[in-house]
Amino acid sequence: MCTVCNKQFMTKRGLNYHRERHTGEKLYSCTQCEKCFTNPNNLVTHMNGHTSKYKCSECGKCFQSNSHLTVHSRIHSGVKPFECSDCSKRFSRAAHLVVHSRVHSGEKPYNCHVCGKAFSASQNLHLHVRVHMGDKPYKCSLCNKSFSQLPHLQSHKQHIHCYRKPCT
Repeated sequence: MCTVCNKQFMTKRGLNYHRERHTGEKLYSCTQCEKCFTNPNNLVTHMNGHTSKYKCSECGKCFQSNSHLTVHSRIHSGVKPFECSDCSKRFSRAAHLVVHSRVHSGEKPYNCHVCGKAFSASQNLHLHVRVHMGDKPYKCSLCNKSFSQLPHLQSHKQHIHCYRKPCT
């Protein structure tokens, strides 16, 4: 278990790779796009996206692995092989079904280390932590106001600057 965020891992290797995320050290950089990584395996996987090794025949988008391409192809085919046993809602990804199932179970395994608020999905915790950190990476190009989430910036532009809607 990670002592920083309490995420659990099946192997010590997985935990060690994860811990590198918290240190912020990214020693391996991509020569194509300057993106940096904490371990060399992630860089190799990332490079597959540049080489067109796994390219979608429908839209031309490139992926880092065949499994990512397979999951992506469900967008075009509409295949949703994962079904909720409680409400029969279907999903294209198993991970989306897992998160959805927490709606029925009420499980919220991701807790904020600052205030204790619990979340059913890790990405929701990640967004919440920005409140405590004061992190606002989305900046309005019209008035320089910053937001912690992209939808908040989009709503701001729409309502304050009449973005995508005629002003009334």
